[in-house]
Amino acid sequence: MRSDGSAWNARRWWRSAGYAWAGIRHAYRTQANFRIECWAALLALGAAGILRAPLAPVALACALVLSLELVNTALEAAVDLVSPERHPLAKVAKDAAAAAVLIASAGALLVAAGTLLPALLEFLSGT
Repeated sequence: MRSDGSAWNARRWWRSAGYAWAGIRHAYRTQANFRIECWAALLALGAAGILRAPLAPVALACALVLSLELVNTALEAAVDLVSPERHPLAKVAKDAAAAAVLIASAGALLVAAGTLLPALLEFLSGT
């Protein structure tokens, strides 16, 4: 039993997972930045594997950026729904969500510099 008194239901879980995948597919089809970030994540994860660098910090940084990009996409859609005309508060909401992605991306670059760069230099030096 779950805390709300209901039993775990595989069909409900698969349906929820389907909605999540639909959101990912929509973002990938419609958001150029999400596509770029997906490919950058695959490149970073591949580099970590090839260089035998710690995978966990790279994976976590990638997940954070991609998750925040999805939240940004959802927030933009919701703001456009409730405020189709330009409004200063709609701009604040959209800009703040975009800033969250930017900060996470900067953090991911720092993780890459601290995790992948030393492994790359070691790989290139042949030691």
